[in-house]
Amino acid sequence: MNTNRLEAFSDGVVAIIITIMVLDLKVPHGVGWAALLPVAPVFLCYVLSFVYVGIYWNNHHHMLHTLECATGGILWANLHLLFWLSLFPFVTGLLGENHFAAVPAAVYGGVLLAAAIAYWILQRTIIASQGEESKLAKAVGGDWKGKLSPVLYGVGIVFAFFWHWVSLGLYVVVALMWLVPDRRIERAL
Repeated sequence: MNTNRLEAFSDGVVAIIITIMVLDLKVPHGVGWAALLPVAPVFLCYVLSFVYVGIYWNNHHHMLHTLECATGGILWANLHLLFWLSLFPFVTGLLGENHFAAVPAAVYGGVLLAAAIAYWILQRTIIASQGEESKLAKAVGGDWKGKLSPVLYGVGIVFAFFWHWVSLGLYVVVALMWLVPDRRIERAL
């Protein structure tokens, strides 16, 4: 299969995810700064989730440019990733509406962890399809950020039940680690 179709479909799903997230933002009643305070948690969660979706979109875009053709396994692995990304609007609303409470923070981390695992599965599926000497395999190398991120998500999920602010801080740290696009793939291309 041509990779353009896979990329176009993925881009469309990501655009819908962002649209759904922004539609969940409610306009406060009132014109003063005090009117904005009740919606601040929802807005902050939206910003964090928007950054995460942007990170996935950017790195996914680079990764797909290493593809020569898309196999059935790659299509299913991509859908698996898109499934977990499609839950971002739900967990963003859950976390924001409940003012960063423990269980919503753990659920948010669980979806982040599942998306990271799904991304890794897609990456490994592409490498398996194209060989260990492929552009992607060479670019990924040791992938310390890819290995550290799930560990930090797991620690964040556990901390959510004791110190949920630490949990949220870990999720922000992982986003900051990935904020700069993955230059390894750009160099390999």
